[in-house]
Amino acid sequence: MKRLRIRFSCMLLLLAGVSLFSYMSAQAPMTIQQALDIAEENNPDMRAAKLNLERYQYNLVAQRASLKSRFSLDLDPINYSRSRRFDNRLSQWYTNETLATSGTFMISQPILFTDGEVSLINTFGWQDNQSTVEGMDNSNRAFSNDLYLRFNQPIFTYNRRKMEMQQIEFDYENAGIRYALQRLNMERSITNQFYTVFMAQSNLSISREELANTEQSFEIIRNKVEADLSAREELYQAELNLANAQSTVEERIVSLENAKDQLKQTLGMPLHEDIEVTVEIEVSPLAIDLLQAVQSGLNSRMELRQREIDIKLAELQMIQTKSLNEFRGDISLSVGIIGDHQRFENIYDNPTQNPRVAISLTVPIFDWGEKKARVRAQEVAQTLAKLEQENLRIDIELEVRQTWRRLENLRTQIDIAEKSVRNAQLTYDINLTRYREGDLTGMEISQFQTQLSNRRMAYSQALINYKIELLNLKILTLYDFENEIPIVPTKEWAGTVEN
Repeated sequence: MKRLRIRFSCMLLLLAGVSLFSYMSAQAPMTIQQALDIAEENNPDMRAAKLNLERYQYNLVAQRASLKSRFSLDLDPINYSRSRRFDNRLSQWYTNETLATSGTFMISQPILFTDGEVSLINTFGWQDNQSTVEGMDNSNRAFSNDLYLRFNQPIFTYNRRKMEMQQIEFDYENAGIRYALQRLNMERSITNQFYTVFMAQSNLSISREELANTEQSFEIIRNKVEADLSAREELYQAELNLANAQSTVEERIVSLENAKDQLKQTLGMPLHEDIEVTVEIEVSPLAIDLLQAVQSGLNSRMELRQREIDIKLAELQMIQTKSLNEFRGDISLSVGIIGDHQRFENIYDNPTQNPRVAISLTVPIFDWGEKKARVRAQEVAQTLAKLEQENLRIDIELEVRQTWRRLENLRTQIDIAEKSVRNAQLTYDINLTRYREGDLTGMEISQFQTQLSNRRMAYSQALINYKIELLNLKILTLYDFENEIPIVPTKEWAGTVEN
């Protein structure tokens, strides 16, 4: 009965394995690139980074649009008034009734280079004025038009409009860098989880092969016991080995499903969907030059550009801080002509010139040391930004050197693991023959089976570890050493900005 239970369990397990395999085979195996494409659209962190980039993009578009010519039209189509009052000087009642229409058309152009503005202004209107004094009516109708050119220019201060543009450009570049860094971090995270799923698949496959070998060993010892060539204790040990192999397969299935769920969550996929991953882990370990790797990281890392932007922003903040309570002024110049007439076509028969000049000054007197303290605080901020940049350069070099050393060590581990698999396979094959001939016990052949499985899994893990560390070095240096090409995504978003 015990044998029957074991056989039945084996059949159920094999059927379950076949069923699972058939279901997975119906799914198109997912590659790492496909996983990254899915995460690009569905991962919450990527979506947030993309939306943040889009926000700063529109801010930049808006700021650039603000530097173009502006056209405006203000209309007052109807303005009616009627008044009646007593004129004490003439001792008469005076009634006045007015109907007017007016408007202003203006074209203004900001000047980025000087922070000034030039405007062309046209004020036009029509007025019908009627007055009555002791029964006598007076009427006055006329068209008017005021056309003039105006120029405003701040003096003795910094260019606020140009600085705002620089700040928005830096903010946009920073958002783009954060987006690119988020993509790289996502690639690292998904690749790690992807390989975890792949390793779980590989471990399950190896465990199933070990189960098949264990079943073969069980059949051998069962036949020997039935032929009275081995002791029944050998059969009991074989049954135990078979049960352990079955349990290992079940544990591997659970581990695989958990790893799949973790990957699907990161990708933003529904958890009920099944996936199968495929990846090429066969690698040819590379001979990577350490100095080249370090230099590439120091020249290409986007975090260093972020620190440069922080320094630039601190410099802009210093200019703004120094402008507190500053001596400054404004110059306003305008020149134009005014014309009016009862007939529209005769408005400029006798025009009147209308030149205007205005100068305003702001003179600070005393601020209780506010400006000095704020300037000192901003100097500290500048020093801190430069210190953070230098510390980051040191951290980058340290990370690159450590990753490079791990890669070199993994190259050696791969060679050793590959040789270990070959030796374990030869050892198992030799001892399986001895086991068939009765020279080994079931426990002894089980040990050789376990040794082979462990070394195969260790070899696969060594290959995966190498691939992961190679990816880490790629992210740290922004250089693809496999294809020998740089990967600098800093400006990949710039083409999306509208001019």
